[in-house]
Amino acid sequence: MNKVSHFIGGKLEENNLGDTFFTYSPSSGEQVAEVAKGNREDARLAISAAIAGKEKLVKLSVWDRSGILRKIADNLERRKEEVALAIALEQGKPYYSEALIEVSRAIEGFSICSEHIKWLETSVIPVKDPSKRVWSIRQPKGVYGVITPWNYPVNIPVEYIAPAIATGNAIVWNPSPTVSYTAWKLMQCITEADLPPGAFNMVTGPGQEVGDEVVLHKGVNGIGFTGSTRVGSMIAQRGAGKSLLLELGGNGPTIILEDADLDKRALDGIASACFFNAGQVCAASGRILVHKSRETEVIEGLLDYAKALTVGESFDPKTTMGPMHQENTCKTMDLQIQDAIEKGGEVLYGGKRAEGFKTNLFYEPTVIRNVHPDSLANCEETFGPLAPIVTFDDEKELKEIINKSRMGLTSAVFTSNMSKAILMAEELKTGIVNINDRSSYWELHIPFGGFAGQDSGQRRLGGMKVLEEMSDLKTITMTIK
Repeated sequence: MNKVSHFIGGKLEENNLGDTFFTYSPSSGEQVAEVAKGNREDARLAISAAIAGKEKLVKLSVWDRSGILRKIADNLERRKEEVALAIALEQGKPYYSEALIEVSRAIEGFSICSEHIKWLETSVIPVKDPSKRVWSIRQPKGVYGVITPWNYPVNIPVEYIAPAIATGNAIVWNPSPTVSYTAWKLMQCITEADLPPGAFNMVTGPGQEVGDEVVLHKGVNGIGFTGSTRVGSMIAQRGAGKSLLLELGGNGPTIILEDADLDKRALDGIASACFFNAGQVCAASGRILVHKSRETEVIEGLLDYAKALTVGESFDPKTTMGPMHQENTCKTMDLQIQDAIEKGGEVLYGGKRAEGFKTNLFYEPTVIRNVHPDSLANCEETFGPLAPIVTFDDEKELKEIINKSRMGLTSAVFTSNMSKAILMAEELKTGIVNINDRSSYWELHIPFGGFAGQDSGQRRLGGMKVLEEMSDLKTITMTIK
């Protein structure tokens, strides 16, 4: 049995009460690891270690911190198959078609950040007074609490951990409990890169205790969280006054206008954003809004893609869509499909749990037409392999359908009219608008986050922007006599 413990102050630590819990494979149902069940006291110990460790980290030069990130990337490259195996085993995504890709992206994340931090320039500011000199510098926030989900158990943590180290912040990381063994594997790659003791800490256990203590504790200066809108809203309230970097739920519309150029590449892209990682992606094609004149060909494209998928166990080389991660998310699929049917929707493919597997977490890729605008699938995040098709007649109706959901993370617009595309991109209340590409398109250096006033979070991950988010801009003035 694999064992997972905390990492606090530069060394492995058992939790102070000795409690443990187990993680399980969504694919086989078997136990994966016995994990130390952290509590508030464990979180406080990690925060104290981080407070001490931040002083050592901030004294390192930018080039030193860049070198540490490069070492982490090298460690992750060396352990690529080992970490991907943990992802497939514990999160459930297919090893060959998805888990290895996730690790490659994480390696890229550390590598990109190691370079970007070298070029985070500030400015000398011209002023009216000739005796004054004014300039700015960037300094770390201090201690950053990082709370991450289970759907990308390696890549999403990297989006916070890499820039936090780069900007000189000490870290207390609380990974999702159900992927603690995967977090342990990533932790090993990080801690083998000669970070100062206390600069990086990991406490496993329930977010209601460990994560909440990190959010509330006065010794924590910033919070980075990816997860549900509900939990993100609680963090925003309980962490008021701290620097908050929140990437929350998405139900980004994929909008297909009457004049869209829908070749196979476009249709495959739309479908892949519905079904990749079994739909457990915040930037997924949560709802497909199609002009009525184009509905038939969109349906045909989605069905062709869905029928070509092979639902299977995580380590089967033939598998192209693995199980969902947990029962609660499967129940959301059950509920939204039933709700769509009750409101007049027609299931064209899938629509139920897949049979013949060792667990009940396998779901058929599902395509539904005639989805009513008031259906849950149009108004709320699904986080499962669902392609709900909502049709519209004109732009007025389209806007009404879009506004049924308050989530504003990503969207996609398909049209051959570039003027219309630009105008619509400017009007859509989402942080990213992809024109003639899938809603889930993103590269690690591109700013990523929710639109203000919506329910998809605040501030930006990605590239130089996240380095700015995780550091404070300080202005210094001086009189020259």
